[in-house]
Amino acid sequence: MTKTVNYEEMPEHEVEARKRHMYEKMSPRRRKFVDRLGYENWDPFAAPFDPIDIRVEKTGLTQAQLTQLFILQSGRHLNQEYIDQVNEFNVMLVMNFEKVRPIYEFCLWYAEHCKKHGVEP
Repeated sequence: MTKTVNYEEMPEHEVEARKRHMYEKMSPRRRKFVDRLGYENWDPFAAPFDPIDIRVEKTGLTQAQLTQLFILQSGRHLNQEYIDQVNEFNVMLVMNFEKVRPIYEFCLWYAEHCKKHGVEP
């Protein structure tokens, strides 16, 4: 069984020694990547991102849960292409809301625009 090491609790000189050891054991190709990034900026101990299937948006739902909820509450029979597009949007929503904010705000504006003109969006 592998023991998890918490690098935040280690003395700085020991973290630096491990970082140097990792760098020296790298292949030349990988070292070139680190050199371009800058050795001092390179963090080999950075925590990975959560997998997309466990990331949640502001209301605490995953992208899969959002898609399922939308499908259930819309009450319509939606084709797979439509569902795939909703799912793709929800992935972006969960990963970075600021990336989808313009689309969200446009949709709100467009619904209001259509309402003013007496048409369905």
